[in-house]
Amino acid sequence: MRKPNLVGAVAPSSPSLAREMASVVPSSGTPVVVELGPGTGALSGAIADRLPSGGRQVAIELDGGMVEYLRTELPWLEVVQGDAARLGELLAEIGVDKVDAVVSGLPWSIFPGQLQRDILHQVGSVLAPGGAFTTFAYVHALGMSGARQFRRRLDLSFDEVLTSRTVWRNVPPARIYVCRRPRQD
Repeated sequence: MRKPNLVGAVAPSSPSLAREMASVVPSSGTPVVVELGPGTGALSGAIADRLPSGGRQVAIELDGGMVEYLRTELPWLEVVQGDAARLGELLAEIGVDKVDAVVSGLPWSIFPGQLQRDILHQVGSVLAPGGAFTTFAYVHALGMSGARQFRRRLDLSFDEVLTSRTVWRNVPPARIYVCRRPRQD
């Protein structure tokens, strides 16, 4: 509540939402999964539960205080401090060029249009063939102009965008977008 332009959630994601979001994480092989905006780590545990033992989980967090919190509370999580609009560069710095899944808890509807475009472009550039990007939107905010613009940007950025049923066991209720096959401009 103290940082409404940085933190878009009033409560951490519920276990129900986290499990649904993590469903895009490959459960075999040695996948690399990136989480954007992990906040307090509500989605991180669900990703870790699904990730096979040879997988790599990287969290990109902008806020220094949350980075320190995550490093203390979730020492197994590889946390990189930085802006998701520089995702490719941040991943290159830690030796990652392609990822199998990107799971996002970012507050898209409060981001300006250019920032939405920049981050989606970065996500598309790092996804491996067959990879998936997943994020969510709060049902009560779906009518907001920022949320509508974001949904249109998803359609412009990916060949496939699937929308889940409403996850009622979350405060507030949310819908999940699963996106595949990024379009390169």
